[in-house]
Amino acid sequence: MRLYEYEAKKIFEHEDIPIPRQFGTIQSPEEVEKISQLNFPIMGKAMALIGGRGKAGGIKKINDLNEAKITVNDLLRLKIHGYPVNKVLLEEAIDIQGEIYLGVTTDPISFDVVLITSALGGIDIEEVAKSNPDAIWKKSLPDNPVFLPENIVIDATAFLISQFPQLNNVKEKLQSVISNLYTTFQKYDTKVCEINPLIVSDDSKLIAVDAKIVLDDNALYRQSVLLSRLGIDPESKRHDVAEQTRFEARAHKAGIIGYLDLLPEPEKFEKDPEKLYVGLVPGGAGYGIFSIDEVVNVGKKYFDGRVVPINFMDSGGGPRLSTVAKMFHLLMDHPVPDLIITSRFGGISSCDIFIRGLIKALRDRFAAEQRMVPVYGRMVGTDLPNARVYLEKAKKETPEPLKYLHIVVGNQKIMADIIKDGIEWFRLQVKQEKEP
Repeated sequence: MRLYEYEAKKIFEHEDIPIPRQFGTIQSPEEVEKISQLNFPIMGKAMALIGGRGKAGGIKKINDLNEAKITVNDLLRLKIHGYPVNKVLLEEAIDIQGEIYLGVTTDPISFDVVLITSALGGIDIEEVAKSNPDAIWKKSLPDNPVFLPENIVIDATAFLISQFPQLNNVKEKLQSVISNLYTTFQKYDTKVCEINPLIVSDDSKLIAVDAKIVLDDNALYRQSVLLSRLGIDPESKRHDVAEQTRFEARAHKAGIIGYLDLLPEPEKFEKDPEKLYVGLVPGGAGYGIFSIDEVVNVGKKYFDGRVVPINFMDSGGGPRLSTVAKMFHLLMDHPVPDLIITSRFGGISSCDIFIRGLIKALRDRFAAEQRMVPVYGRMVGTDLPNARVYLEKAKKETPEPLKYLHIVVGNQKIMADIIKDGIEWFRLQVKQEKEP
């Protein structure tokens, strides 16, 4: 669950992270006159659960009351990347001397907590990482401490001062903000806790002029007090479509349960040519989590850590043939996976329906000349005899579409070995294709 900026700032204020003076959130231009003690200039900010508001014209400086009414009206009529604006935040304008990026998140590959900071705040941190990676300081915390160790606070502060010497004047304040942001991340079960920018004002104050907090949906039951404080019904669940990737949105529309991308912004993700990226089509939620772990473990044990799982997926109990086909279409339309690992441990689900859905997807894609991703996996359980017969018959009838399909029938191999064998099989296929 992603929070609006004004909600995140309420949390920051509660956790002693300085924010600009807040004049309130409004939903119509007429409400501007009802706000007392407006000290111009102020900032008008469109509230939308998506990034890039500034570039989309969603943040404006306002100099007087008449301009405030016009600007609020314009902002409320705005759509940011297709998402309508229903509220506008009004807060004090700050004279900026410098901008810092500060964030705490979880590494999507290692799942370690990561502290990231840069003296080049105010712009997309992804762009800074590409154009000037030395401007970013990053520290992984695999032990997941409740509070940020003092030595890490000191190191992060020293790095920022080396990049922006004027920060030495607010050194202690900076250390406090870094510590408090990390505490906020842990205290409220967040997935992302970010300030961009944390500004140094002309009068040497540190102020979080933007705030991003994404709460972990799976831990919301522990945050009923927080949600009530923010005016969010603890019994409800805000569905944040703005946080979905294109493939998550497509999966939801197709009825594919619980699909999640593990890599940020998959459409823009730049693959490491030294790594192998594995898509997963497991047979259930628990099996899906297990498969992610096993891909990582096998990659570390046998392939120097160069294997990366790219998604979580749950087929649900007894999926239809069409749903199975859609699951494989989804991953083959995804730009990242080099290989798909699949496993059907048929209990409620039918192996026969599974293999028919998979083969239908491969045949349809081959006929349409769409991207084909090699598939390696195993099936065992309900309807296995029928599934085996269908698979053998299909390979004889249409060998070309199934050229890069390898399914182990039966339970003679554990899943860890299936994953290892699948990676080795894929690497052999690639090697053979490269040889003259």
